[in-house]
Amino acid sequence: MTIEHKPTPPDPRFPGSIVVMGVSGSGKSSVGEAIAEAYGYPFIEGDALHPPENIRKMSEGIPLTDDDRWPWLAAIGQRLAESPSSVVVACSALKRSYRQKLRESASKGLAFVFLHGSEAVLAERMRHRSGHFMPTSLLQTQLATLEDPTGEENAVAVDIAQPLETIVREALAGLGRL
Repeated sequence: MTIEHKPTPPDPRFPGSIVVMGVSGSGKSSVGEAIAEAYGYPFIEGDALHPPENIRKMSEGIPLTDDDRWPWLAAIGQRLAESPSSVVVACSALKRSYRQKLRESASKGLAFVFLHGSEAVLAERMRHRSGHFMPTSLLQTQLATLEDPTGEENAVAVDIAQPLETIVREALAGLGRL
C-alpha cells in the first residue's frame, strides 16, 4: 500500500521502534508494512520468528501457552535489541507481560499500535485470508488472553472496522501524538 503523502518522521522524543499488535486477523502485517513504508523503517513479520513447534500447534488448533510464547517473544526482542535502526514489528503482544518483555528488549524506545475490533469482524477477516497457519477456531482463546493496552505508555488504539487506508492514517496520527 502506498501512502499518498509521507508523514514527517517522528521527532526525537518518539520511541524508536513500533510493534503493531492485536489478535489474529486484526491486520497487523498489512498495517505494519504500511507504517514501515511511511516512516522508511524496516518491517519484521513476527510470525516468521515463531519456532516450528508453535506453528505446528496453532495449525492443529492448539492454543499456545506462555511457555510456548516466551522463546518467540525473546526472538522478537533480540531483533529489536540488535536492530541498528528503528523497525516496525507485527506481533500479537497479547499480554501486558509480553509487551513489557519487548519494552525491556528494545534498544530504543518502543510504541504499540493496538488494532482492535469486534469478534465478528475479526472472524470474517480470518475466514477470508489464505496461506496463514492460524485457524479461526483459536480466535476465542486469543480474545480471552488479550489484555487491552489502553492506558499503557506509548500505546495507540485503532478500530479495524474501517478501510486499511483509514486505519493506517489513524495509527500514524496517533503515533505522531506520542
